[in-house]
This record gives sequence, structure tokens and C-alpha cells, in this order.
Amino acid sequence: MILTRRFEIVSNQQKKGLSMKVAFASTDKVHIDEHFGHAEEFYIWEIGPDAAEFSGVVQVKAEEGYTDDKIEARCAGLEDCALVYVAQIGGPAAARLVQKKIHPIKSKECEPISVVVKKLQEVLKGNPPPWLRKAMLKGERPNL
Repeated sequence: MILTRRFEIVSNQQKKGLSMKVAFASTDKVHIDEHFGHAEEFYIWEIGPDAAEFSGVVQVKAEEGYTDDKIEARCAGLEDCALVYVAQIGGPAAARLVQKKIHPIKSKECEPISVVVKKLQEVLKGNPPPWLRKAMLKGERPNL
């Protein structure tokens, strides 16, 4: 059996402006260094142009000998994320994420999560590309 657990930080603050949830596949909580299909933990950040904060962890763990669909379990755990940063990802897994309106992004050379968060914020402050604006509005539109 594949178990997916989600730990979220509860905040009473109302989010202002556009923001999105972004997942990072990491083995050390600091760098984007894990293959999507092997990741047991994804670190979730809420990122907007003016603020970014760590918001939780999604854990995916397969019991020994169980051959259920590992890709689907990861996709389900990340369903409210707009982007997922990974070190590597296979074609079928990337296609499934895109089908669920989650954009996979391969990170360059084990980048620190904090650096990527700052880069994303800079892009969001300017004129984000259309695909990123669409990703930011993921939670605002009905699932088609």
C-alpha cells in the first residue's frame, strides 16, 4: 500500500493578492535534489510576489513489496500545487502532472529551495509568462 500524508501549517492570516502553492522534491529540506518518482517528501511553499512562506510537507511512502501506482499517489498529494520542482522526472510522470494542471520543472544542479523561491517572486513581481499566470489562477477556476 502507498500512504500519502499531508502536514500543513495553519495560518489565520488571509492571503492577499495572487499566490500559488509550489512543491519541492528534496532529501535534505534545503536543495531540490530528488527524482519525482523516488521522492518520499515534498516541501510545500505558498509563494506570491510580495510574500513567501513554508506551508507544509507531503509524505509519500510505499510499503515493502506493494506495487500500486506511485506516480498517482504523488500526484494526488500535490493536487493543490501549481508547480513542482524536481531534480529529474520521467515523461509519463510529467504528462500525468500536466494533465492535473501541475507544472513540473526540472531544477538546475541541486539548487537551494530558498534561491528558487526568490527567483519565482521576482518573476511574479514583473510580467509573468502566460503559463505561469494560468498556474497561479489554478485554485480560482473550476476543474474542467
